[in-house]
Amino acid sequence: MMSSRLLSAAGLLLLGACTRVATAPVGPPIQPDTTPPPITHEMRGLWVATVRGIDWPSRSTLSADQQRAELDDILDRAKATGINAIFLQVRSAGDALYASQLEPWAAPLTGTQGKDPGYDPLAYAITQAHARGLELHAWINPYRAGNTSDSASLAPNHIFNTRRELVRVYSGSLWMDPGEPGVQDFVIKVVKDIVQRYDVDGVHADDYFYPYQVKDANGATLDFPDSASYARSGSTLSRDDWRRANVDQFVQRLYHEVHGVKPTIDVGISPFGIWRPGNPPGVAGLDAYATIYADSRKWLQQGWVDYLAPQLYWANSAPQQSFSALLDWWISQNTLGRNLWPGMATYRVNDGTASAFSATEIPDQIRITRARPGATGELLYNTGSTLKKNGGAIAASIAPLYASFAIAPTSSWLDQSAPPAPAVSVNGAALTITPAAGGLARWWLVRARTAGTWRSSLVFGDRRTVRLAAAPERVIVNAVDEAGNTSADVRWPSP
Repeated sequence: MMSSRLLSAAGLLLLGACTRVATAPVGPPIQPDTTPPPITHEMRGLWVATVRGIDWPSRSTLSADQQRAELDDILDRAKATGINAIFLQVRSAGDALYASQLEPWAAPLTGTQGKDPGYDPLAYAITQAHARGLELHAWINPYRAGNTSDSASLAPNHIFNTRRELVRVYSGSLWMDPGEPGVQDFVIKVVKDIVQRYDVDGVHADDYFYPYQVKDANGATLDFPDSASYARSGSTLSRDDWRRANVDQFVQRLYHEVHGVKPTIDVGISPFGIWRPGNPPGVAGLDAYATIYADSRKWLQQGWVDYLAPQLYWANSAPQQSFSALLDWWISQNTLGRNLWPGMATYRVNDGTASAFSATEIPDQIRITRARPGATGELLYNTGSTLKKNGGAIAASIAPLYASFAIAPTSSWLDQSAPPAPAVSVNGAALTITPAAGGLARWWLVRARTAGTWRSSLVFGDRRTVRLAAAPERVIVNAVDEAGNTSADVRWPSP
């Protein structure tokens, strides 16, 4: 047992120790972040498939309000993940996810092709995406017209019924014949109608030009039934070269005629990820050049696209279709320096197959893409897999990579001039933006510092007042035009 003197000494030592801990210096105060975040350009796109209700709407029996609520949820989840562009499928099979005088309402909206859903889904999607600072690109399938099993239920104004001579039956599918001049004219008219009437940020075509080949019961390849249109063409090209020329002509027309309506809108295509086997060496798989007549390298090198999004739906470790090997090859072919956004297959993550992606594959592919100066972002397929599968596991895995704010890449070949800078004023937490005379912007990029922390946001150009999180210490605003060019910084308070 300790003596009282020892206990008193121990108490004094303990008290002294406590006193030293309590009064020890805690270091210099944390300084607020005074350096504004840089302007970063990166495509972080998401494909939203509507054919057969793959992504939206989930059921054709939903009311208009329920469909809108589902779309709102998709946009909210996309925004929270850091995605900055939506690629919405608005024309999947000669139909329309919007009010059209040329084609019938799409069946996934109501269960009946041609039936009015009671609202305009594309108009709603554009408004809601822009309100969240998201771009909205209209995704079309050029020539697919449906399934033969649906032919009896196609609307009276579907092309199968109005121009039956332009549609072919191929192994259970209905297909507009790319070799018919009337087909090209019709599809171009449809796309120009979308661009003229809807404020979309881009037009996007997928890889369905000629159909993917099908074999019969004996293993023989079924040929697409276009002998009559080939004969009528009078072409001296071989049938295969003629087919490729038909696709080339459409791609070239799409690019130039859409830009004839809106010169600075983005036009892009997402082809099959392999141009030809052996390119690069060691790559094997479908020969898209020879079997679906898609000379996608030519479109890129001729400048008939503002962006190309090759569908690189393989793991980086795949021995004959390595993601990084294919990405590097596509970058090497991009001689004009157009935007290159590889498509990534989020649907393959833990999909139960022998070649399923691991949980880290998509984040790794994003990192690989960022390490290549010749690539400027990526597109993710599809929405359900990316945002909702396994409780949103993929979204959670990529959100840290998308945590720093980014706007879409520029298309400088369309317009190299910077937009004029606006004037700004701040009253409390309200930011007022006044465009320069004749200088309406597509977007306003707002960077505001409150409580020592910077936050960035993209605000659609029709807004004049922006409510910030709190009264700011500093604000920087830039006008952003349709080609992605940014104005000079406008700072508040003035330097």
